[in-house]
Parts: sequence; C-alpha cells; structure tokens
Amino acid sequence: MPDTSLLTELTDISIDAGARIMTLYERPIKVTEKDDKSPVTEADQAAEDIILARLAKAFPDIPVVSEEAAAAGHVPDFGDRFFLVDPLDGTREYIKRNGEFTVNIALVEKGVATAGVVYAPAKSLLYAGANDLGAHEIKVDAHKPADAAAPRTITTRPMPDDGLVAIASRSHRDQKTEEFLNHYNVRDIVTAGSSLKFCVVARGDADIYPRHGRTMEWDTAAGHAVLTAAGGTITRLDGTPFLYGKSADGLANPFFIAKGDPTAY
Repeated sequence: MPDTSLLTELTDISIDAGARIMTLYERPIKVTEKDDKSPVTEADQAAEDIILARLAKAFPDIPVVSEEAAAAGHVPDFGDRFFLVDPLDGTREYIKRNGEFTVNIALVEKGVATAGVVYAPAKSLLYAGANDLGAHEIKVDAHKPADAAAPRTITTRPMPDDGLVAIASRSHRDQKTEEFLNHYNVRDIVTAGSSLKFCVVARGDADIYPRHGRTMEWDTAAGHAVLTAAGGTITRLDGTPFLYGKSADGLANPFFIAKGDPTAY
C-alpha cells in the first residue's frame, strides 16, 4: 500500500513537471500530431522527461508506463505494481490556453489505482490521494512551490435532494453521454477539461461523471485514485470494477461512470 512519503514524492515530481509546462506555456505553442492524430506539444515531452527521470531515481524498481513513450512504442514489462503517467493531460486545453490541463501520476497495484496526483499548474491547484490516506487539495503556484498552502482535506458529498450535478468533458462531450444522463435526476451539467473532472467530483462540487468516449489508462488512473480516496468510485457502465494493466486491450479503457456517492444511485 502507498505511504505518505510516496505521495509526497509524487506531489513534488508533479510540481516540477508543472513548472516546466508553465515556462513553455508562456511561449508560442508548437503543435504536431501523433500517429493517432491527437495533438502533442513540446510541453508534453518536456514534462514526461522530468517525470521519468525523477521516478527512476526515487523508485527504481517500479516500472513506468507513460503516454508519450507508449505512443512511440515503448511500453515496459510491468507486473502487479507500476506507475501510470500522463505528463500533460488535456493537451487540447493547453493549446486553447484555458488552463484546464493537468499532470497525472498514479501508482497501480494489482489492477487498482491506489495513489495519485493530479496537478493543474495554470490553476495553481494540486489534488493528491491514496488508499487509507484520504484526499487533499493544495493551492500551489508552479513557480513558487515553497509558498504552497496547507493541504485541505476533500471528500465527496451525499446525493443532493434537489438533483445531481453532472460533469462532462469540455472537448469530448457526445450524444451518448447526454442520453445516459437522461436516466438520472440531473439539475445541472458543468464542463471541465482533463482529469480535473474527477477532482471536481472528489471535492464535492459535482456528483456524477459518465464517459462514453475513448480514454487510455494514463488519462484516468490519477484522478481515479484521488476520487476513491475522497470517498467516490469509478466503475464500468455495468457496475463491474474499473481496473488497470489491461495489456490485451492496449491499455485502452472501457466506458465508465464516476460517482461521488456510490450508495445513493
């Protein structure tokens, strides 16, 4: 199981990567395409380089599966314990300069995301969570990490009596999501980019996040860990466990639903 020192190290690594991203964010953004036609920027690779080097030094015995390396065909052999890294989740949001992009680092153990950090450097917000350690929100400026505020404990909320607040993807919202939400008493739908959607549910500002579009394991693991630590759950649409290390599927995820109050609906 993860301990406080591991989560602290992942937090520090995320802040370092976020600082590099913000340095590049202040310059003209050059965009290229990967083989799957998704966008990639200099910041994606620069952040990944920092994260991989830091993880290798701190945890040399734990394999790391990272987005940009995987896109280049480099996926290490991994067993029951490994890291999942998305160095810049929400590249489209980064290109749009709306601030809704994150650094994601998660520890997976026996298919379960047991610890994770989601850092949104443009918003100066970091979310960290782990099994048995709870979940926290920290206000931290990527350029002034020493001035970070004290961690604030976050938890999901019970289902509101007046209807659910759903959160959906800003860049990948689709008709299937709309149809799915029609089965619930939803009073409002808000949007956000990247893995921040999990964190909005984790801090009790939304209740449900369904996803019918394509995602990869590194897109969800860190947010999943934070949400679970805050009291929520993520399952497949049929309610079965949402697990990681799916090599046979190329590390692609099934559709899922994230809930703040898993017992209420």
